[in-house]
Amino acid sequence: MLCERIKMKNPNILAVCPDAEYALLDSGDGEKLEQYGKYVLSRPDPQSLWKKKLPQTDWAKADAIFLRDGRATEWKLKPGVPAKWEVELQGLKFWVKPTSFKHTGLFPEQSSNWYWLSGIIQASKQPLEVLNLFGYTGGATLACAKAGAKVCHVDGSKAAVTWARENAELNNLQDKPIRWIIDDAVKFVKREIKRGHKYDGIIMDPPAFGHGPTGEMWKIEENFLEFLDLCKQLLSDKPAFVLLNGYASGYSAIAYENALKDLMGDVGEIEKGALTIRERDTERLLPCGIYARWKK
Repeated sequence: MLCERIKMKNPNILAVCPDAEYALLDSGDGEKLEQYGKYVLSRPDPQSLWKKKLPQTDWAKADAIFLRDGRATEWKLKPGVPAKWEVELQGLKFWVKPTSFKHTGLFPEQSSNWYWLSGIIQASKQPLEVLNLFGYTGGATLACAKAGAKVCHVDGSKAAVTWARENAELNNLQDKPIRWIIDDAVKFVKREIKRGHKYDGIIMDPPAFGHGPTGEMWKIEENFLEFLDLCKQLLSDKPAFVLLNGYASGYSAIAYENALKDLMGDVGEIEKGALTIRERDTERLLPCGIYARWKK
């Protein structure tokens, strides 16, 4: 469930509040304790540079605990915890799977953006075609498709695209007009330019560092600006939105805002700020990422 935007304190903070299927129970000492459906998970989070509020006995009751020993990592699961289970958030269903790289496949803080995207698509007087780059497990893709858009979902990981398709089936969206593409984002965009394909909305969640399916190298500090210029060539004559998400440490939402201003000029409206999750029993917010988004 979305919290009301914190206009009285900071209009640039988007916060997600706990609901029946997901809740941030506590955080601190470099860790976070979360409820995903029936199960409680404990895992590291470098943003939580404060003290925990719940006693350690509550943390010890977690159904799954992420452990790291040097470079070795593993989830310690209690008996009966399945390899994956279903969770619903913001009207969308997801398969949650604790992975060896700490993630679960669901990023609750992004539900603020899903709500924003859905509103634009539903308010449009014409069908919109959306490109979701670095789409991972498909949260934004599902939100856009459910709202009525035609979506192209691109990710360099076959496992991520398979997971996203499973999530689409879970939401009965498998027959919606979604193209599932396993490809390097830069190479795909360049081919789309040559094909003359245009999109009314573009979503980007670029990593700090990564590889494409055939070893292509991505470094945000080296590739981001050129990539934005390429994406601009894919925008239709009357674009509806552009959304940038960021998880790379060291970058500010102001940097993304400036990049969007260069990309879109003086037309439309730009927002930027922090994506956060509010703890269940406190007003404390856990920062999770940054965003900058433009709409006409």
